[in-house]
Amino acid sequence: MGDSRFSEYFLMKAEDAGEYVREKIDFFRKDEELFCEEIGDGNVNYVFRVRSGDDARSIIVKQAGKATRIDKNWFLSTDRGRIETDILRIQDSLAPGLVPRVYLYDPAMCAILMEDMVGYTMMRTALMEHRRFPLFAEHISTFLVNSLLLTSDVAMEHKKKKERVKSFVNPELCEISEQLVYTEPYNNEKDRNLVFAPNEDFVRENIYENKPLHLAVAKLKFDFMNNAQCLIHGDLHTGSIFINDTHTFVFDPEFAFYGPAGYDVGNVIANLLFAWCNAHATMEDGADRDAQKQWLESAVADVIDLFILKYHNAFREHVDDSMAKVEGFEDWYLSALLESTAGVTGLEINRRVVGMAQVKDITTIPDGSKRVAAERALITAANRYILEAPRFRTGADFLENFLNAANVYMGETPCR
Repeated sequence: MGDSRFSEYFLMKAEDAGEYVREKIDFFRKDEELFCEEIGDGNVNYVFRVRSGDDARSIIVKQAGKATRIDKNWFLSTDRGRIETDILRIQDSLAPGLVPRVYLYDPAMCAILMEDMVGYTMMRTALMEHRRFPLFAEHISTFLVNSLLLTSDVAMEHKKKKERVKSFVNPELCEISEQLVYTEPYNNEKDRNLVFAPNEDFVRENIYENKPLHLAVAKLKFDFMNNAQCLIHGDLHTGSIFINDTHTFVFDPEFAFYGPAGYDVGNVIANLLFAWCNAHATMEDGADRDAQKQWLESAVADVIDLFILKYHNAFREHVDDSMAKVEGFEDWYLSALLESTAGVTGLEINRRVVGMAQVKDITTIPDGSKRVAAERALITAANRYILEAPRFRTGADFLENFLNAANVYMGETPCR
């Protein structure tokens, strides 16, 4: 392959992807016509679907660009592709079937060849279509417990865990989170926040001038930077989940590194709340809207409560360290994890409402007054998650905080 045009890195286009797959992997018949399209909608990678003419087979090629797609002067290490590949393989060993299969990683082209999740929909898209997934909480709680607890010091051999920490240092992607999640939403220091104009005064008062909030966020930021607790996904929102009625896939773990477990759990909760706001603001009043909101409320509570249940089961099955078995440690460790989860839930909400990387669930609400109300409810709930983090201990606690804020700002008592 020394004379292959794919032996040295270049940024592929759709017309390159079919030839690339044929060269790298025996996946398609040699005589069949291939169709290729670029389907990526993220900010940092290029994603190509290559499929056979009869649609019988398809594969995904995901290539790491050297610069972000939102700012060509913002450069990133392409090693994130290697990290993502290794993470997916580890996650598949811990939570089998809940991540897509990786066929090949090519370090020259910084590209991953992976399973195409045919028959699945990106969860954010599906929730904005107001679909419901009764097995989601069961699936995602299993993924969270297995991928987080089982990669931590309480369950891993300590030297092996430290080697993992070194292998998954991810400074460029961590820097994005440190800026876009933990810094800019609170001070707009790079002047790239996107504040909905009718909420400018509300944001200034409740975020930019909220000194107790800034202190709490600062503490969370340095926990994120220093607490190498477990191998986290690092960007686990509903755009990183593909789903159907019977199954769930978690993908896109390029932000993964050893960080605080609550980061992943909190991201999931916050994004379910965005979907609730979208349903409330865009569906017609009636039984369908009530059912959608009620399912999302149950999902929020169930993700937390099932996580707690499975955490205790996994702790007792997998933890061997004698000090971790000291009476009271199991509950203390969980309390700290839930406190972190609450804080991150608030961080994810605020950064998606006022920061530069926003979510369509909120930005596409067509009625300006309803968007104003949704954003104010979200910010109010977010600040309580952050400032009062120790009090969130059950699914009901997480849900009640949000519903109280929704009741105040969105003009209707929620369904639950």
